Amino acid sequence: MYRKLIFVFFIFTLALSACASKTVEPDMLTIMTHDSFAISEEVVLAFEEAHDVKVVFLASGDAGSSLNKAILTKGAPLADLLFGVDNTFLSRALDAEIFESYDAPALAEIPAEFQLDSENRAIPVDFGDVCINYDKAYFAEHDLDLPASFEDLLKPEYAVLLVVENPATSSPGLAFLFATIAHFSEDGYLDYWQGLRDNGVIVADGWETAYYTHFSASSGQGPQPMVVSYGSSPAAEVIFAERELDDAPTASLLGENMCFRQIEFVGILTGTEKRELAEAFIDFMLSTEFQEDLPMQMFVYPVLPSANLPAEFVDYAEQPSTPATLDSALITENREQWIADWTQRVLK
Repeated sequence: MYRKLIFVFFIFTLALSACASKTVEPDMLTIMTHDSFAISEEVVLAFEEAHDVKVVFLASGDAGSSLNKAILTKGAPLADLLFGVDNTFLSRALDAEIFESYDAPALAEIPAEFQLDSENRAIPVDFGDVCINYDKAYFAEHDLDLPASFEDLLKPEYAVLLVVENPATSSPGLAFLFATIAHFSEDGYLDYWQGLRDNGVIVADGWETAYYTHFSASSGQGPQPMVVSYGSSPAAEVIFAERELDDAPTASLLGENMCFRQIEFVGILTGTEKRELAEAFIDFMLSTEFQEDLPMQMFVYPVLPSANLPAEFVDYAEQPSTPATLDSALITENREQWIADWTQRVLK
C-alpha cells in the first residue's frame, strides 16, 4: 500500500511538471523577410520579453522571392507577417490579397508620402534611395563639374565615367531603370539609354562588381568615378573605413528624379493564428526603439520622423528633395517588358 501511494504520488508529480513546462513555453511569432533584413538582437529580445514570445525570422530570398512564397502559401501561411515588400512590388501583393488590414496607431505620425495603401494592409517601415554615387577626389583632381541631371550624363566630358547594374539581375540596377522611366516616360527612356550607351556607360551584373571592381572610390583602382548605389553609401564608407576618416570619400548626385525612392512595408499575412501578436510586432516596428536601430542595420531611413539618425547619416548621407517614383500598378504591369526592351537596346 505504501509503495502504491509513492508510485501514485510520483506519477502525479510528473504530470504537474509536464503541465508546468507547457505553461512556461513561450509562444512563437514568425516573420518572413528578404535575405537582407537585419535588426539588433537586443531590440528583438526587448519585444520577446515584453510579450513572452519567441520571434523567428524566416529569410526567403530577395523581395520578389519572399513575396512569391507568401502568395503561393496564401491561406496556409508560412509566417504570421511578411516584411520587405517594397513599392515596386506593392501592387502585386495587394492584388493577391495576402495581407490583413491593420490601422496601426503609429500611422498617425508617419508622413502620408509613405502610406501607399489606403486600407493599411501594407504598413510602411523604412525607405531609402538608389542614386548615382561619385568619387569626390576624382572630380576635384580633374576639375570636372558634377552632372546636375540625367541629361548632363550624355555630355562628352562624362564618357565612360558611369557604371550601372543590369536591371535584370540587380535590384539597384532595376531601381535606376525605373528612375529613368519616371523622368523620361515610357516613350523616351530607351532613347535616353541609347544615349548613355553611345557615351560609353558600363554595365555590371550586380552591385558588388559595380561598386568594388569598377568604382574608383571604393577600391582605388576602378576606372569609373560614378556608380549606381545607395544614398546611404557615403555614410557606410565612413562607418566601415579601415582607418578613421574626416569626411566621406563619396557623395550622391541628387538632381531631379536622379534617385529612385524605395519604401519597404510589413503586413499581417492572411490566415495567421497570431493576429494579436502580429499587431503588437507592427506597433513595435514603428516604435522609436526599432526605427532608430534600422539605419545601422540595413542602411535605410526610418519612416518615423521623430526617430534620431546616426551621426554618420546626418553628416555624410543626403536625401534628394525630388526623388523619382512610379505607380506600383504600372510597374507590375510593365516590369518584364521594360527589362526586355532595355536588354535589347543596351546589351544587344
